[in-house]
Amino acid sequence: MDRKTLLGEVERVVVKVGTTTITKDSPTASKDMMDSIAEQVKALKGEGKEVLIVTSGAIGIGLRVMGVKPNPNDIPIRQAASSVGQSILMQKWNESFQKQGMTVAQILLTMDIYSDREKVLNLNNTIDSLLKHGVVPIFNENDAVSIKEIGAVFGDNDTLSAVIASRVDADLLVIMSDVEGLYDKNPNVHKDARLIPVVEGITPEIREMAGDPVSGMGVGGMKTKLKAAETCRDAGCRMVIVSSGIEGVIRRAVGGEDVGTIFTADTQMSKKRRWLKSASSQGGILVDEGAKRAVQNHQSLLPVGIVGVSGSFSKGDIVDIICGDTAVAKGITNYSSEEVEKVMGLHSSRIQEVLGKKKHDDVVLSENIVLI
Repeated sequence: MDRKTLLGEVERVVVKVGTTTITKDSPTASKDMMDSIAEQVKALKGEGKEVLIVTSGAIGIGLRVMGVKPNPNDIPIRQAASSVGQSILMQKWNESFQKQGMTVAQILLTMDIYSDREKVLNLNNTIDSLLKHGVVPIFNENDAVSIKEIGAVFGDNDTLSAVIASRVDADLLVIMSDVEGLYDKNPNVHKDARLIPVVEGITPEIREMAGDPVSGMGVGGMKTKLKAAETCRDAGCRMVIVSSGIEGVIRRAVGGEDVGTIFTADTQMSKKRRWLKSASSQGGILVDEGAKRAVQNHQSLLPVGIVGVSGSFSKGDIVDIICGDTAVAKGITNYSSEEVEKVMGLHSSRIQEVLGKKKHDDVVLSENIVLI
């Protein structure tokens, strides 16, 4: 099947720009690269397509401007560098898009914000309004206030770009990188490494091909990109990894040319379940094998199959459903951790007796569960 057939009709595109792409041949941000991206986005919008950008590079730029060498263990310095770099980064993006007569908007996110259902719905409304008025949203993780997203070297946005692509029902996620795509082995080490043009499923063999990051600028190695591809697949969104060194690569990828590696998508999960799968859990509910099988068969979680609780959570929080040492699902709990501890192992008919009230027979409803 040719690339254009694999892509289908592309109307909404998310473009993830990596740190090495942003800083290519520049002490801060590459003006030429950013100008090129803006030109390509303008051309795509002229074809009736909507484009959203996820940008990396704030911490790297900030460290360089501050004259500080990266120290993986010095989180406050890296958070400060993010604050310095983010303002410079957005200034550069604004300049490049202004040349094309276009307006950009900055949206800084953390996974904590994304995990709040009401906030993420409000975010969706903001994004829809921006796109409706022709504004290009530019996303980045808010590393200045959240240390969860700061990796061992620089911040990584592969997962964020996939979550956004999933959330906005994008047709395609384009990940610009310093490699041409997925290889069967590390091309920096093996001269006979072969580029994989199409990936139709993340198999164990495909996972084995994902090695360590090939550059020292970002922690967005191939493993994180495979995780992003899985998130996109759940949303029915295609993903393509391309080299930023190829001229006009965004337009070429969207146009169906054979560049990079494309990850196909033939399944689609509901938006609610996609959100659940990507959101952060507040705790865990430990279950036995019987409850595990029930959950995997798309049934609700009953108290009789619960054997323990991990962490502290409230009614309405997202929790992991854990069997043994493995999280098998996520769900929205109908009871707090204290309440679950009191009713675990009991039949639903005894909830009223033990708690003095009964909200639900189910601790987690099947409609509020997603398998992981």
